[in-house]
Amino acid sequence: MERIESQQQYQDLINGDGLTVVKFDTTWCPDCKTLDQFMDGIIEKNADKRFFALDAEKFQPIAEENQVRGIPSLLVFCNGEKIAHLHSKYAKTPAQVSEYLTTLESKQ
Repeated sequence: MERIESQQQYQDLINGDGLTVVKFDTTWCPDCKTLDQFMDGIIEKNADKRFFALDAEKFQPIAEENQVRGIPSLLVFCNGEKIAHLHSKYAKTPAQVSEYLTTLESKQ
């Protein structure tokens, strides 16, 4: 998963067409590392979405603006608007993440 490295890159990505999923994480988070173990398979099954990772500490203003209070969190954007937010306590298993992404089809 490509990592977002600047505020401008973040803005460009979330303002793109289609669904953009941004995983808010940190380098020290054990739950983030667990999520990473199964995300590749989920990304393969969701080829219609674009996936990126963003360090919530490095980009704290972006995390605060999006009300990210736990990591990892998966936020989904469409045309610059946040349309969904999977909080950390619900992002622990492949089934939880897959179900979350499946429900997005109607929000696009």
